[in-house]
Amino acid sequence: MKIDITILAYMFLGLLLSSLFISCGEDHKPRHNPNSKELKETLMKVNKNLVGSENQAIEQYIKRYGWEMEKTGTGLRYMIYKHGKGEKAAFGKIAKLNYKVGLLDGTKCYSSSENGPKVFRIGKGGVESGLEEGVLFLHVGDRAKFILPSHLAFGLVGDSKKIPAKAVLVYDIELIELK
Repeated sequence: MKIDITILAYMFLGLLLSSLFISCGEDHKPRHNPNSKELKETLMKVNKNLVGSENQAIEQYIKRYGWEMEKTGTGLRYMIYKHGKGEKAAFGKIAKLNYKVGLLDGTKCYSSSENGPKVFRIGKGGVESGLEEGVLFLHVGDRAKFILPSHLAFGLVGDSKKIPAKAVLVYDIELIELK
């Protein structure tokens, strides 16, 4: 029995058309693709929850130690516990700090006794934005504690060494020199 190619082509075309008609007749629910406004609102809710829980952890930490700290508009907490008599820090100056930095859970991360003093030009980046902000409150000789929320520290990624993602940092610093 010989089958003509034309007959096969018509059969294939018939099958294709009938499957197309059948699939078009099915009741499909349209997918909901969120628009940019919905995505933005969802992300804002998530961020508010994360910031809220981080703030709560910071406040509990401060309360546990009985510290009286100031809070800036960015969320930095600071407390100057020893006042020096030197020059006040300012943008463009090179700051030299002795420091210890750790996490809220007490984990020690870095210190100047291990790594040497931290030296940076104020306002030019290269260090955590919360550290730069806090140094501007200090005079040479001041000793202070800073608590940097994650967004003023290493943010969502950490430093890929000792500071994990979304970590709040606790600094104990002494401004030892300005140039």
